[in-house]
Amino acid sequence: MKVQISIEGMTCGHCVMRVEKALKAVNGVSKVDVSLENKNAIVELFGSMDEKVLKEAVEDAGYDVAEMKSI
Repeated sequence: MKVQISIEGMTCGHCVMRVEKALKAVNGVSKVDVSLENKNAIVELFGSMDEKVLKEAVEDAGYDVAEMKSI
């Protein structure tokens, strides 16, 4: 399963690393690709997951989730 997360507040490479680290720390995440240019993250999961967990990880890292959808 893949989820696309639109993220607000990222302005630099350090922001990308913080979001990537936060999402990779979530149990069940297999791969994370964060794009500063697109202001989003593509997250691959081992199985299904409550999207609230991913949202909380991004918010705990200091950024806002604008939209989240399965792709």
